[in-house]
Amino acid sequence: MRFVLYNMRYATGTGVKFHLPFPFGGFFRKTGKNLDSLIRFFREQKADVLGLVEIDAGSYRAGHRDQADVIARQLGHRPFCRPKYSYLSWWSHLPMMRKQANACISGRSVIRERTHFLRKGVKRLVMELELEDVVIYVVHLALSRRTRAAQLADLARLAKNAPKPYLIAGDFNAFAGKVELRDFMADLKLASANLTDLPTFPSRAPRWQLDFILHSPEIRVTHFEVARGVRLSDHLPLICDFDVLPAARTASA
Repeated sequence: MRFVLYNMRYATGTGVKFHLPFPFGGFFRKTGKNLDSLIRFFREQKADVLGLVEIDAGSYRAGHRDQADVIARQLGHRPFCRPKYSYLSWWSHLPMMRKQANACISGRSVIRERTHFLRKGVKRLVMELELEDVVIYVVHLALSRRTRAAQLADLARLAKNAPKPYLIAGDFNAFAGKVELRDFMADLKLASANLTDLPTFPSRAPRWQLDFILHSPEIRVTHFEVARGVRLSDHLPLICDFDVLPAARTASA
């Protein structure tokens, strides 16, 4: 099975032009051209599931189209897209911010999709996608290290109830790297698909490993790469092929 994780920065692009005519001005520009490039990349990967962080669910910059729907339609897959801010957050009432979301796009049969919100932070969303043999959690954690620690504790409690082998994937914003996740990973007996700790951010000159695909012991990673040549966002995409070990598959049946 192939899983691709990408913080796609709402398809707003990257590079020097992103900061013209003012810093971060690219966030407010139309995204159609960049989205077409992203779709070409996704089609080339032939992923079974895409985990997409920072996707536009239909603001003016996306032409009021849900980018997850557009991507899924082009790939012949099924989209699941959820706003990243809790309905109790004031961010969810601002015109463009309320359309900022995360998504899972699946070419496999989905048994169940659930939405969870962590107790702390502005970005609290956890998407849970249950497939036949595996559960995939997609997250985008807080910028504050203290808040991330609280979010990881909540995430650990959630993952311990997973009904079958699982992946936890997303932008963890862990500027201290994997050392920041050490206790979290040990508690859940997780391993990282990125065995050599390749950096994922920023895409122009990667320095930090912010994006992770973590997996439970019943999963065997057969291929992993950080796609260094892809600069459609300020993050790099992660590509992971994996199998669920036969004993785990039988136990979850």
